[in-house]
Amino acid sequence: MTTPLMSAHSITKSYGRVVALRDVDLTIAAGQTLAIMGPSGSGKSTLLHCLSGVFTPDSGDIHYDGQVISSLSDAKRSHLRLARFGFVFQDGQLLDELPARENVALPLMLTGTSRSRALAQADATLARLGLNDERKRLPGDMSGGQAQRVAVARALVTNPSIIFADEPTGALDQATGHEVMQLLVQTVEMSDTALVMVTHDANVAGWCHRLVEIRDGRVHADRTLKEASRS
Repeated sequence: MTTPLMSAHSITKSYGRVVALRDVDLTIAAGQTLAIMGPSGSGKSTLLHCLSGVFTPDSGDIHYDGQVISSLSDAKRSHLRLARFGFVFQDGQLLDELPARENVALPLMLTGTSRSRALAQADATLARLGLNDERKRLPGDMSGGQAQRVAVARALVTNPSIIFADEPTGALDQATGHEVMQLLVQTVEMSDTALVMVTHDANVAGWCHRLVEIRDGRVHADRTLKEASRS
C-alpha cells in the first residue's frame, strides 16, 4: 500500500467549550485533488488550518512526508509552509504595494533565494500560467480574476507538494471562478501537486478527484467524484 503524502490521525481541536474537530482521520495522496465541504461552523476551515500547520490539534497527530508536523515548533512549521506548501485564499492576499512578479517571488525570498533568482523564477511561473502581461502590474490595477490567478502563481512558485486553498473562488463571479479553477486544477495535475480545498460550492468541489464532507467536526462522508466536465 502506498504511503500517503499526508495523514491526520484522531485529531481534535477545540476553542474554549466549542469542539471544532472530533477524532478526525484523513489521508491525502500525492497529486490528489481533494475538496472539503460542510455547513458553516462544521470545522472544515479548522481542518484545513490544522493540516497546513497553521494550527496545532489539541490531540492526535498530523504526518507529512515521514514526519509528525503537529509536534514541530512554530518556527519549523512556518518554514515548512513556506518551503513545501502553497496557499490560495479567498481574497488573494496579494501585497498592494508590490507588482505581480514581486508578490509571486516573495515566498522564495523569504526562504533565502536571492532576489534576482526569485524574480526570474516568478517570471517563469507567471509566463507558464499565461500571466506574462500581468507581471509588472500592481494588484489594484488588476481585475479580481487576474489577481487570483497571480495568487495561484505565488502558490506554485516554490514547487510545493501540497496547495491549500480556502474558498479560492468565493470572491469571484461564476465565469471567472470557472477560469481560476481550471487554471488551478490543470496546473496542479501537471505538477503532480496535491490540492486540498475548502469550498461551500458543489460546482467548485466537482473539479476535484475526491470530496470529504465535515459535519459537527467529524468526517460525515468521504467519496471519490466522477470526472467533472471541463467545458
